Amino acid sequence: MPAKNGLPELLPCLDINDPQFDGVVVVTDTVQKLLDNKLDRVAAAVQNYAKIDSAYNKEVVLIDTDAVPSRRLIFAPTGPLDRDYDDVRRFADAAEKGIKRALQAGCKRPLLVRPVDNSFPKAGSVTTLGCLSALYVPLEIREDVPSKACKVEALGIWCNSEERVKQGIALANAVESGRIITRDIGGSDPERMAAPNVAKYVEEAFKDSAIKVTVISDPETLRKEYPLYAAVNRAANQVERHQGRMIFLEYNGEGDIDKTLFLVGKGVTYDTGGADIKAGGVMAGMHRDKCGAAAVAGFFKILNEMKPKGLRVVGAMAMVRNSVGANCYVADEIITSRAGVRVRVGNTDAEGRMAMADVLCYLKEQARSAVNPQLFTIATLTGHVIRAYGPDYSAILDNGPARIMNNAQNIQVAGDTWGDPFEISTIRRDDYDFHRGKSEYEEVLQCNNAPSSATSRGHQTPAAFLIEASGMEKHGKDSDQPLPYSHLDIAGSSGPFPGIPTGAPIVALAAHFVFPRC
Repeated sequence: MPAKNGLPELLPCLDINDPQFDGVVVVTDTVQKLLDNKLDRVAAAVQNYAKIDSAYNKEVVLIDTDAVPSRRLIFAPTGPLDRDYDDVRRFADAAEKGIKRALQAGCKRPLLVRPVDNSFPKAGSVTTLGCLSALYVPLEIREDVPSKACKVEALGIWCNSEERVKQGIALANAVESGRIITRDIGGSDPERMAAPNVAKYVEEAFKDSAIKVTVISDPETLRKEYPLYAAVNRAANQVERHQGRMIFLEYNGEGDIDKTLFLVGKGVTYDTGGADIKAGGVMAGMHRDKCGAAAVAGFFKILNEMKPKGLRVVGAMAMVRNSVGANCYVADEIITSRAGVRVRVGNTDAEGRMAMADVLCYLKEQARSAVNPQLFTIATLTGHVIRAYGPDYSAILDNGPARIMNNAQNIQVAGDTWGDPFEISTIRRDDYDFHRGKSEYEEVLQCNNAPSSATSRGHQTPAAFLIEASGMEKHGKDSDQPLPYSHLDIAGSSGPFPGIPTGAPIVALAAHFVFPRC
């Protein structure tokens, strides 16, 4: 049965005729690859079915055959893999459709079969993760409707190598454990995952683990240390169950540390827009504004499971509700950031950058003395990024030092390999100019008055704001102490609403920073 966190038991399988499985899901592009992997009876069953259904290689089909003990053979074709625009996500998409068809057929212990081929180096793991995406059960369902707490009893993973299948299962367990935490926090409603409840969830998730968790809840401390964040928290702080929490996580790998990561996640548990209230029905779905912080927690779960050596990671989850009320912050206020920068509020619906800027400043201070540091902000920040790239892609923007080390390109390669894709954007002088103070009163303008989707360079300018308001501008490539910094906008890639969060971008980040160290 699934563990408490909802992860199905993954069972290694070397024999496709193992009778413990009540259905077999095959994911591939051609029957020939079944033959190449000595799955002759399965290949023959598919070929016989093809005689009566010419769509067999275009749609998921259920074949009644004695080629497998259960007589349930689900053939889930990937479609072509060799066109210019085909990528490894073909495997994840086919696996998700295949496992859903197995569930419809009544399978409780399906076996996943993906014949080995050389089309994409990580296709096997991506296929497994595609299945697990379809098997995720939301936290609130697991808690409130026990009869629906799991979709399967177990998932078998077939491979023709015992060592490879065990390695694949270990990696899938680690990555999916992280994605479950990311989905649980990011997808749960604004009361179940109000800031105090997020803190409790995180503390429980990392109890007796390799991850150190520190929670700051004292309003006076938050006001003193993180004044921009505290402004956003001002209205919510009047309601005990909505009061903000700053959650810090830390991981220290074995051996000499040769790399240090600092991650800041936007954790807006609900975004009403504040005084600039979201009107016209666009408030629905704003509980997903915490997916950046959720990704930070999920990444730490992967760290805890895989325990990469030589790596230190410090993460911050800036959990806050952007409430509207008599005590909410308003446009025209001027607030001095932790970095000593006078910031004029332009629009209270740009609360995410406020919540992250001071935390980025704090981690920047830590990074000055860290070994080989690199900083990131992760946020569902703008509608503009969805307009620019569509709903399936994270955007990554490097500052000068990060650009010199080809950080965005390297993470993009990792994301392409593992089916967690990125598009690369550039922070330009226009973006800095956009946020420069417009009068003698302020040094930095937080935002304009138009939606990001209606603003030129609407997802690039917030990265410049974060650099300016946090003092990161003093650590560019021209400084005595340059610090690599990248902003990740996951407003599109975090997942659809209504729907299930994807867990992006933790697979790509883990592939680049964690897997090579394990």
